[in-house]
Amino acid sequence: MQVPAAAPRKPGAVQHRPPLVFSAQLAHGSATARVEGFSSIRELYAKLGLAFGIAASEILYCTLSTPKLNMESLLGAQIGLEDFIFAHVKGIQKEVTVCKSEDVLGLTITDNGVGYAFIKHIKAGSLMAAVPAVSVGDHIEEINGRSIVGWRHVDVARALRELEKGRPFSLRLVEPQKALGECGPAQRGSRGLLGGRKRPWGGTCRSWPKASPEREGAPPEVDQKAIQKVDYFLELYLGIRDFELATTIFEAGKDKLNPDEFARALDDALGDFAFPDEFVFDVWGALGDAKEGRLH
Repeated sequence: MQVPAAAPRKPGAVQHRPPLVFSAQLAHGSATARVEGFSSIRELYAKLGLAFGIAASEILYCTLSTPKLNMESLLGAQIGLEDFIFAHVKGIQKEVTVCKSEDVLGLTITDNGVGYAFIKHIKAGSLMAAVPAVSVGDHIEEINGRSIVGWRHVDVARALRELEKGRPFSLRLVEPQKALGECGPAQRGSRGLLGGRKRPWGGTCRSWPKASPEREGAPPEVDQKAIQKVDYFLELYLGIRDFELATTIFEAGKDKLNPDEFARALDDALGDFAFPDEFVFDVWGALGDAKEGRLH
């Protein structure tokens, strides 16, 4: 995690850095606390746990500037000076059993950076969209009785994808604790409860992944469109959204002359992912479209 840097020190001046203090609440309701002195998500969760008198392991994830389950406002690798932190903590545990009647479940998986994978998106009309007990924001704790706490989101998505078609499977889920009177899961196929409303900008030390190209550190517009397309294919084939992984894939392929060279480069850089051939060819096509200016 990166937090905004203090102003540079003038030569010969005594440096007095005021602490960077952030306001925080529990998303389901609490008094406001102040947290400071953290440089990673794990440290932030520890500070939040101390502030609210709970174990850090009770925190599923945080949103910025909204207590709602808006997946577009998830805390990522950086935080703005004016962002208000809302911590979503463990609520009701539930178990579901589903027959995998289709190849694709329709789930997009992400994680909180400290070992908790959760559901970021449920594709409208998909198999899992028809299971009312499964909601956006649910933490996946077990698959078929096997704990996946500590797994990366890509590994969880792979495990779900590799479940045998035609056979039932079980999930143990933990939903975030809801405020009194708060109703219902997030709408399937939406961009969160707030319809994709963006968080207010408070200034950060670098841009968010989906920031406009004019912000410092963002890739050129053509490259950004290509990376976003790769990210789309990651969700389509692997059930994950991961801008950094999409960027790595883009960098591996942008100077390659043919799909065979690209496939070898992917194997060298990211062989553990075992990308399917269809994914490789679709991404190669997107890279070609980007080079020819056909991505919009």
